[in-house]
Amino acid sequence: MQVGTVAAAIAVAMLATAAAANEPFYKGKRLSVLINYGAGGPADIEGRLFARHIGRHIDGQPNVVAQNIDGAGGLVGTSYLGEIAPRDGTMMGHLTGIGWRWALDAERFRVDFSTYEFLGYQTSTTVAYMRTDVPPGIAVATDIMKVKSLISGGLGPDNAKDLAIRLALDLLAIPYRHVTSYRSSAHARLALQQGEINFYSESPPSYRAVVHPGIVKEGLAIPLWHEAEGGGRAAKPVADLPIQPFDQVFRAAKGKPPEGHLWDAFRTVRTVSGTMIRILALPPGAPRPAVDALREAVARMNDDPVYAADAMKTIGFVPEYATGPNTNHEVRTGLAVSPQMRAFLIDYAKKANR
Repeated sequence: MQVGTVAAAIAVAMLATAAAANEPFYKGKRLSVLINYGAGGPADIEGRLFARHIGRHIDGQPNVVAQNIDGAGGLVGTSYLGEIAPRDGTMMGHLTGIGWRWALDAERFRVDFSTYEFLGYQTSTTVAYMRTDVPPGIAVATDIMKVKSLISGGLGPDNAKDLAIRLALDLLAIPYRHVTSYRSSAHARLALQQGEINFYSESPPSYRAVVHPGIVKEGLAIPLWHEAEGGGRAAKPVADLPIQPFDQVFRAAKGKPPEGHLWDAFRTVRTVSGTMIRILALPPGAPRPAVDALREAVARMNDDPVYAADAMKTIGFVPEYATGPNTNHEVRTGLAVSPQMRAFLIDYAKKANR
């Protein structure tokens, strides 16, 4: 081969390499969105809503598919993402409730959750509601102070939902018995409808889609409070509904703001679980171009009116995901719980069945 021919071949190869390097990371790829809960629940509905729209905002517009891997309160899917999933940016997690599990019991994670690459997180709240026929009758939230006893329900002793329910009732000094380990919110809701329990709480998608248009409008139950303080992003999903935050209900019932160790514990559960109810993540060691591309896509999707319209139609509000270059630091800092508070909450969880 002549020198000129060799030089030309090298030049062509260099141009091809440069062109490939300038192509979007996700061009020609497929992105799987792992949802760590089963089909049909609020985690799945929001995860599929996310998967349905995120592809249009990713440079290169990869084909996006949703995949459910559930079990152990979201831990199975989260562990799969960290242990087994490819680390090449082709699988990301839309993870629900896992921040609290990590903060309370990191030893259950075979892969350090704080080493995942965090792309964004969604802040939300939880709505507590109860049956109106609990003696002497419940017409407004503060009527709970007249109750001589009630039965609350939950999903597991160390579940953030259970802890928040129990802490709120203990703060108000309401006599209650807690029945835990229902398989899902749907099972707990059915138990409430059948009178097995008379107090429960749910995330905004379930509350808006099932509870509010059903048993609340029928008069079987009323909302009591949501957990978020101070409005903002956390309270946005229920801002249009007549539901006050817990601290305001407490003040109306007790004539003073909540305080003390139980209140500190309630706010800890709220901060970790509510501030990061959904977490978007790639496995540890994912390529930087993938991290950057997905964070940029999430930011663009937040401003997409088509996504907003679909979200309103599907779940009645528009989930927003906090994202940016500091997301790793924000999530890792938000997951931190002091050893003293962790010990208190672990001991408190053990006392759930009483």
